[in-house]
Amino acid sequence: MTDPTLFQGSTEPLAARMRPRTLDQFLGQERLLGPGKALGELIRRGDVGSCIFWGPPGSGKTTLARIIANYTERHFEPFSAVTEGVPRVREIVKDADERLKYQGQGTILFCDEIHRFNRAQQDAFLPWVENGIITLIGATTENPSFELTGALLSRCRVFVLEPLNEKHIQTIIERGLGEWGKGKGKDEIAFSPAALDLLIRHSQGDARRALNTLEAVFKHAERQSPFPIPLDVELVHGVLEKPLPLYDKSGEQHFNLISALHKAIRGSDVNGALYWLARMLAGGEDPLYLARRLVRIAIEDIGLADPRALSVAIAAKDAYHFLGTPEGELALAEVAVYLATAPKSNRVYAAFGAAQAAAERHPAEPVPLHIRNAPTPLMKELGYGAGYQYAFDAPEAYLPQEYLPAALRDQRWYQPSEFGYEKTVKERMDWWEKLKMDMLK
Repeated sequence: MTDPTLFQGSTEPLAARMRPRTLDQFLGQERLLGPGKALGELIRRGDVGSCIFWGPPGSGKTTLARIIANYTERHFEPFSAVTEGVPRVREIVKDADERLKYQGQGTILFCDEIHRFNRAQQDAFLPWVENGIITLIGATTENPSFELTGALLSRCRVFVLEPLNEKHIQTIIERGLGEWGKGKGKDEIAFSPAALDLLIRHSQGDARRALNTLEAVFKHAERQSPFPIPLDVELVHGVLEKPLPLYDKSGEQHFNLISALHKAIRGSDVNGALYWLARMLAGGEDPLYLARRLVRIAIEDIGLADPRALSVAIAAKDAYHFLGTPEGELALAEVAVYLATAPKSNRVYAAFGAAQAAAERHPAEPVPLHIRNAPTPLMKELGYGAGYQYAFDAPEAYLPQEYLPAALRDQRWYQPSEFGYEKTVKERMDWWEKLKMDMLK
């Protein structure tokens, strides 16, 4: 039976105990920290200026800031934009100024969740960053282009961190196994392959989530008698909550995922369309927002190549209204598949854009007299409706005449494609053009 004191020790969370202290211990971000890479070389030279770390949770933003402080021998001052404000920043800056004057030591002010500060609060950093009293390292999970002021961004380098890959997470879990049983002489603790795979997938590239989950699994296993070795998939399943996809309905993830859905459908990728639709629904996106976007795609990217696409999209929206979640979500999946597999054309979208531009350039062109209504004798006397030809007077129900103002005569904005129903439209338009040429001879 396993020693019941095996998992007793430090009360500090495992994730905190496992925090790397050196670049050699740090996992991931090879694109930034590998040999010859910009940030890695700056850290090794001890020459890191103010910067912003942008990346998902658990990618190492806080850890990397602490490592920079160690390598540059600067005082590290953590600060959270969630719980503290500008008055606390002023206190930190005052201490940093005295530390620099009397001890010759610089200060790194690490501002976690810096995007939570409003524009005025962000601008409060500017004078202290410029005069060198502090080196600001901001961490954010949100796109700095949207969330941070231009003035602050111009004074900081932005480094983009990525989620850890599965090999990194596996290494972290294996290190966590060793740390938990350190000094206990219990090196037989291990996970079954299926349990390890489940832990890795549950972590979603987040080192902190991996270690917190690992700790929860250990504590759960402690209560088993005897202690299970190896730790199997059933035990891990008993601990895990359902992982929520990384998604923020009001942040960059929202725009990234809807862009992915739109482009997958435009690119006729059925599997991509279904995956991104499922990701957004699982993340809590409003299904009616997705229905509206699918209607837009039917108009913009399918167009007259398949006029039924709009009807199918509207029907899916109505079906969701009628059925609700989860049954109505299948209607959205159905229309996503329909749109992805439909012939594509943006010719109407492009033609209307060109027509709008023409209307903006020529906002006051008079309507040609022959296509004006003439409900009064005066209007008839002025020539309203004179010369108008009624199309149904011809056997083909077509008579050539001008319908555009003189300044826009002979414009041809809509050029149908050769795909789907638009091929039929093109044949019809070519036939009308031939009739016109024959009648004008």
